[in-house]
Amino acid sequence: MEAAKGAMKAVALIIGDNNVRGSLQFVQHPNGTTHVTGRITGLSAGLHGFHIHAFGDTTNGCNSTGPHFNPLKKDHGAPTDNERHAGDLGNIVAGPDGVAEISVRDGQIPLTGLHSILGRAVVVHADPDDLGKGGHELSKTTGNAGARVACGIIGLQSSV
Repeated sequence: MEAAKGAMKAVALIIGDNNVRGSLQFVQHPNGTTHVTGRITGLSAGLHGFHIHAFGDTTNGCNSTGPHFNPLKKDHGAPTDNERHAGDLGNIVAGPDGVAEISVRDGQIPLTGLHSILGRAVVVHADPDDLGKGGHELSKTTGNAGARVACGIIGLQSSV
């Protein structure tokens, strides 16, 4: 399904603990970059790790989404690092009102092809992602971003 102007589109409805809610839109442009936009409410103020996880499985809440999406078997890192999981999207920022406005562009989260993120999950974490540089035992795997407070399955968006 191609959207207007050659862009492919997907959506994820975010549901989580303590009334965390939101929606995200994913638009893959012809150059391969995917732009993630949306709004999440009900978060604590500050930074929250933001990742694509391997599985679109929420049978046990956000815990069943598995590890970060990492098809190239790399260490965790920042979105700008060469050494990073494909699903490492860094942090989102919630204001004092608990609202995070998201706008992230990334070249490693396509909606088509071998490493497509369709059917996988996007997860918002309780704590900041240390981008693999925190020195904690979890830095190189999860960014030590803490509990999973909200998630949603990434699915194709209708053009209607």
